[in-house]
Formats: sequence, structure tokens, C-alpha cells
Amino acid sequence: MATSVNDSKRGHWKRKELWFLVIYAILFYVIIINRSLQLSRDYYKHLRGLRPGWLIAHYLNDVSDAQWRNFRGNIPVLTLVFAIFTLLANFTRAFFNLRVKGMSIVWLLFSSAYLSYLHGACIVFILSIATGNFLLVKIFAQKEYFPLVVWSYNILFLLCNRIYEGYSFSMFGQQWAFLDNYRGSFRWHICFNFVVLRMISFGFDFHWSNQDSHFDKEERSLHNDKFGYITYLCYLVYAPLYIAGPILNFNAFASQIDVPQNTNSVRNVTLNGFRWVLSLLLMELMTHLFYYNAFANSDLWKHLSPMDVFIIGYGVLNFMWLKFLLIWRFFRFWSLINGIETPENMPKCINNCHNLEGFWKNWHASFNKWLVRYIYIPLGGSKKKLLNVWVVFTFVAIWHDLEWKLLSWAWLTCLFFIPELVLKSAAKAFQAQSSFGECIFRELSAVAGAVTITCLMVANLVGFVVGPTGINWLLSSFLNNNGLPVLGGMLMTFYVGTKIMFHIDEAKQRSP
Repeated sequence: MATSVNDSKRGHWKRKELWFLVIYAILFYVIIINRSLQLSRDYYKHLRGLRPGWLIAHYLNDVSDAQWRNFRGNIPVLTLVFAIFTLLANFTRAFFNLRVKGMSIVWLLFSSAYLSYLHGACIVFILSIATGNFLLVKIFAQKEYFPLVVWSYNILFLLCNRIYEGYSFSMFGQQWAFLDNYRGSFRWHICFNFVVLRMISFGFDFHWSNQDSHFDKEERSLHNDKFGYITYLCYLVYAPLYIAGPILNFNAFASQIDVPQNTNSVRNVTLNGFRWVLSLLLMELMTHLFYYNAFANSDLWKHLSPMDVFIIGYGVLNFMWLKFLLIWRFFRFWSLINGIETPENMPKCINNCHNLEGFWKNWHASFNKWLVRYIYIPLGGSKKKLLNVWVVFTFVAIWHDLEWKLLSWAWLTCLFFIPELVLKSAAKAFQAQSSFGECIFRELSAVAGAVTITCLMVANLVGFVVGPTGINWLLSSFLNNNGLPVLGGMLMTFYVGTKIMFHIDEAKQRSP
């Protein structure tokens, strides 16, 4: 009886707490939106990358992010290309009743035409490196040192592609120099980062199929006849996923060529497309009203108050999340239509993650699954978590680009991971013996969440806005008389946000 009374009181208090948290959150966003609008109005003449808008009259549109600008400008062409690809591929499958090898050839032909348009003569580089990887896999798959061979080969080309900017044909003799005039419309070595992940995936999936793999209990291994050259090439250059993913391991891809996905109904796929259009409209509204990315690309943030820097940093993170959500869901949508299901890269909103581990499981989630499968688990998994995160994030930084600011971002993230992992281990050992103990534990968890979110913002500001040279500026700006109140307000706001996330998680647990 006493337990039910305590539960009733606790539930009543939590409802009151939720009301306070929601009111605080509304006031926070009113202040953030109002100040963001004011910053855009005051400084738009000094920002680069703004173009005449179309959604709201007399407003400029922030297209300063090159990746978003290129994708946004090519949406009509990409839609037409994938519509034709889908119609031809599905017609051929149905008319000729094609299975794995047949569909691999069809998709490879269509994808090769797509790559020829993107990269022109540079498709030779892609095929040469891919063929070399295939031969190494087939030759050394049974050897104990196979992982060293595959990783060395792929990291070598990952670095060389960047250092030599995709190579020039004249490097191999002046008789080939004329091919440099036919390099296509898109730099091949940028897309090749995803191809490297697929080459490694093919290699290890084939390697594990020939031994007792630690994945045998989790998935059905493919027969060796499905690890052929044609299927392999089709996997590397499959058009809907070629440019940006999401990333799919070879086993999952090859099994779906034979039996197309049926977990997503036509209704669900259509709904995904409709939600994507709404997200695109939200992005257009955001870039018309708030010029976060243009601020990040300029030096103006150095002359702004700590509060304004916080607002821009927070806005940039939300812009990046929405940008990648749109890019990844666009390609995932076309892949689903063609019968290949891939992981959802952004399963949770960026504003609903209060710890680093949860954040990275829900940001580029397919890449996270790839890292866990091919790096984290082979290195020992959770038994060596504190060491493995350094290897994983260093690879992530190098995979993205050869820049010191990305390495700084990776190593800062690893440093911030350490206290979180220690606290999680302590939390598992702690068992609250009373309602008061549960309340204290909940409050400490919310404080830890606020600190984690702040650390995450700092790491991303260093990686994508101020760079490693801006660390001293950040510290001097926030650790002074003007900056400390802002820092305190940030922690308070993230504390409130974390508590709201707790309520959301509890509501999900209560729902049937």
C-alpha cells in the first residue's frame, strides 16, 4: 500500500516537473529564434554564400554549405536518373525473372552508365583499385594475416587518393594526358571513401564465411558462389547508394538482390517520401531565416558575444543534422524502391540525445554499425572499450578527410568519452534503495547529460567551426566575467533538455 502511495506521489511530482520543463524549453526556443533572426538581419551584408530566396519574399537563402548547395541543385537531375534506373531495373527483373547474377549484371550496367557521367574516364581508377582489392581478398582470405593485408591496402589508397587529389592521367605518361579533359562532373576520390568501406566489408564477409565467424549466430552467411566479381562490383557502385550511402554490409546487400526487401510496404515507402518532402521544406525555411552556416564560414563569430557564439554553434549542429538527414533519406528512399533495405542513418533527432554513445548510434547510424562490425568487435569490443574508441574515431577522422581539425574533433570526442564510460560503469553498480536515492541518481544523471551535451558542442565547434586554433579563443571567451553566465545558462538549458529526454524515454517505455 505504501509503495502505491509513493508511486502516486512520484507520478504527481513528475507531471508538475514536466510542465516546468516544457515552459522553460518554450522560453528557450523563443529567445534562440528571436536572437537568430536578429543576427541574420544585422549581419547578412557581411556574409558570403547567401543567394536570393524563393520561399519567403525579400529573404536571402543560405547556401554557403557546398555539400548542401550541390545536392540541392541536383535534386531534379538525381530524381530523374533514379526514376529511370528504377523503372528499367524492375522491368528487367520482372520480365526476365532474374536472380542474383542476372540482377547484378543489370544493376552494374546501369550504375556504370551513372558513374561514367559522374567521373568520366576516372572510372578506370575505381575499377583498377576495386579489382586489386578483389584479387587480394580471394588470394589471402584463408590466411591469418588477412586483416592486415586488406586494411593496409584500403588505407593506403584512402590516403593516396586524397594526397594526389584523385591522380592525373599524365602521371602515367603524356600519352594519357588527354584523358584529364574527361574527368566527369564529380571528383571520384570523394565518393571513393564509401567504396573503401564496401571493399573492406566484402573482404571480411568473405573471410568470415570461410571460418567460424562471431557473426554466424546473428545472420545467415552467403554461399561462396555469391561472392563473385560481378556481384562485388555491383555492390561497390550500386547507383542509389553510391554517392552517400547509407552503408550496407555485403552479406545484407547480396541476399536482397535475390530476395528484395518486403519489410517496408508500399504505403510505408510512400510515407517516407512524403516525410522527406516536408523535411526539405523545413530546411528551406530554416536557411531563409537563419544564416548559421554562413556565420560559421566567416570570421564574424570572433567578434560576437559568447551567447551569440553558442546560438550559432547550436544552429550549425541542427543545420548539419537536417542536411544529412535529407541527403541520406533521399538515397535510402530510392534504394527501398529498388528492393534494397538499408539502415536509417538518422533514427533520432539530434535534440533527443543526452550521451555520446547514444548520439553516435543515431548520427550516421549505418556507419556506426559498420565501425562496430569491422573495427570495434574485431579489436575486442566492450572488453577494451576505452582503447577501441581511439582507434575507431581516428579512423573516422582520416576517412572523412586529412585535416588537423578533424583529428582534433576525433580526439576531443574520445577524451569526452572517458568520463562517460566511467560514470556508466559506476551507475550499473549503483542500486538505489529508496525513492530519495532514485531522485538523487536521476538528478546526477541529468547533470551528467548536460555536461556531455556541452562537451559534444565544444568538439563539433572545434571540428566544424572554429578549428583547433580556436580552442584558446573558446576558453578565453567563456571563462571570463561575460562568458561564465552564458556557460551556466547553457548547462542549465541542457540539464532541462536532458530531463525532458528522460520523460520521453519513460513515456515510450509505458506505451504498449
